[in-house]
Amino acid sequence: MIKRLLVPLLVLVAHSALANSEVDIPYERFVLDNGLRVIVHEDRKAPIVAVGVWYHVGSKDEKPGKTGFAHLFEHLMFNGSENYDDEYFKPFEEVGATGMNGTTWFDRTNYFQNVPTPALDMALWMESDRMGHLLGAVTEEKLDNQRGVVQNEKRQGVNHPYGLVEFHVLEGLFPEGHPYRWSTIGSLEDLDAASLDDVKEWFSENYGASNTVLVLAGDIDVNEARPLVEKYFGNIEAGPPLAKRTAYIPEKSTSTRERLYDRVPQARIYRSWAVPGRTTDERANLDLAAAVLGSGKNSRLYKALVYDAQVATNVSVSVEPHELASIFRITATLQPGADLADVNASIDAILADFLEDGPSDDELERAKTKINAGFIRGVEQVGGFSGKASVLAQGELYAGDPGFFRTRLDWLNAADEKDVHAAAETWLSKAYHQVDVEPYPEYGTTGVEADRSALPVVNMVPDLAFPDVQRDELGNGIEVVLAERSTVPVVNIAMQFDAGYAADAGGTLGTANFALAMMDEGTDKRSALEISAEAESLGAQIGTGSNLDVSSVTLSALTDELEPSLELYADVVRNPAFDQEEMDRFRQRLLAQIEQEQNQPVGVALRSLPPIMYGDDHAYGIPFTGSGTAESVKSLVREDLVNFHETWVRPDNATIFVVGDVTMAEIKPLLEKQFGNWKTPRTPLPTKNIAAVERPDSPQVFLVDKPGAPQSL
Repeated sequence: MIKRLLVPLLVLVAHSALANSEVDIPYERFVLDNGLRVIVHEDRKAPIVAVGVWYHVGSKDEKPGKTGFAHLFEHLMFNGSENYDDEYFKPFEEVGATGMNGTTWFDRTNYFQNVPTPALDMALWMESDRMGHLLGAVTEEKLDNQRGVVQNEKRQGVNHPYGLVEFHVLEGLFPEGHPYRWSTIGSLEDLDAASLDDVKEWFSENYGASNTVLVLAGDIDVNEARPLVEKYFGNIEAGPPLAKRTAYIPEKSTSTRERLYDRVPQARIYRSWAVPGRTTDERANLDLAAAVLGSGKNSRLYKALVYDAQVATNVSVSVEPHELASIFRITATLQPGADLADVNASIDAILADFLEDGPSDDELERAKTKINAGFIRGVEQVGGFSGKASVLAQGELYAGDPGFFRTRLDWLNAADEKDVHAAAETWLSKAYHQVDVEPYPEYGTTGVEADRSALPVVNMVPDLAFPDVQRDELGNGIEVVLAERSTVPVVNIAMQFDAGYAADAGGTLGTANFALAMMDEGTDKRSALEISAEAESLGAQIGTGSNLDVSSVTLSALTDELEPSLELYADVVRNPAFDQEEMDRFRQRLLAQIEQEQNQPVGVALRSLPPIMYGDDHAYGIPFTGSGTAESVKSLVREDLVNFHETWVRPDNATIFVVGDVTMAEIKPLLEKQFGNWKTPRTPLPTKNIAAVERPDSPQVFLVDKPGAPQSL
């Protein structure tokens, strides 16, 4: 018997900047007789369906000596099934599927893709075939092949800077016997020892229908979905009963610290605590504590270590959510030459103050706004890890409630200073490392097998309806390009200038990158911290940057706060202060970035190859990282940035692109108010030398020697 539950959800976020923002994720849930849980969300904005299959099995379900099986099996699931023994991606590529992949973590393995609506039958056939008809296609040859792929993946991860940290963190934080003690990638020795019988036993035990959530989000409803799911999945076995541990937070008696040496240009601190799991209200309170401590320029640790003392180039604080226990982590990357003991002492002092007094009202409100705004932006899409399909699937998988996201947001927005303070006092005062039973339901199958003699034919491609592109001009000639999209109450704006790194040619390398990075670091009437605080209070995000050809300043604003967000944005575009003190702060971070680039293979290539390809006189004959050289960055003075802004960031070189919940009649007056009186300077707009370049007469190979490197690239 199929069980059906209809629960439309409406999230109302109770905060000043988000009070009128609504995110509706209606869904329908039913369960097949074999235990497969199915979640359906209808979103007709485009003729696509996000398909996600979430198996409640991950590396925590492995046993010591047999680690890495979950991840290895993720790879094997892409190597053909009994009724389609070929490359899994091929039919999906032929119909234009996107966002197709699979991932494994401690608690789950998931497979996902976005497919055109006519290809849904094919996608469900494929997913159900590898769920119910896989083992006959798994051979020793395939196992050996994917074993090698996974082992090489581990080698690459270990050889990456800071690549060994995860193993030390897990072993230091979780005791012997805890299922989070080993990394999802597993050990090379366990992978070598994995036999074909071991792999088949793993699949038979863990990949049954009753251990799985199927989510369909997009151009579909439950009346369309139910017969398809019954057709393709109804005859798959439920799988055996599985005991599931729901929580396991280890208690450390004392804090531990270890030192690890690696080939890296900067020292880095990772401080981790084991804290409550992902579906607890304590985790929500700790998310807020993490945001106050280390998310954004005005967070306590970032401001103290990066902005004021300048002993670190980056600080972040986060909660990594897991089912049995989450990980609260402080990460700080030190400035070259900074003393580890001093930075550790500063972290200790700042954390002690927070545990003593808790967050202020302003800090807590900024943290709530940032988390709520991030959620709203994520669920604009149906697929992806932050999209609606993923949100609903994870709610069902971990909490038995597809709408659990609403509970979590309710916890977050109802939390006061006392709640956050109490959670922090309880868990962050503990030691750190600086690394239930119910009868099992009766299941059955439909007894009807889908036709698997041939893959369902996809004989049409749906029409994709994009929003109309509207164009207009401001009074001073700036072109405005608008695409209306009212899915979520967000407006995204990008003001683009024909400049970019190529504008550095013939001048000082790194100028475009430096100037754009400094534009939101203070204006004539706002400091960098004031800009950051005002943006956070509005739920807005302002970004600046360049690529090779274009320099741009972006704004993501909540519709209800569009006008004040635009006023802040215009101040950043038009009136950057290029304050010397801010320049000196950023210069140190940029020099550290350049050193990082020179120690990473891709960074070396992006710096070395363009001058060889294009020549020194060409606008593209510069490092494609845009960061310049240590010498050029040291030589840049305030006048250089002012000149770049006056020369390239000007109305006759600008186009404003707008996408989101706004009409041209609404946005144009707001833009006119902020940019309509911006006058074009008398100096002519310069041009960049982007001439054709002759190909070399013969292939050329250039080698970069990196002593001590464990691999070539």
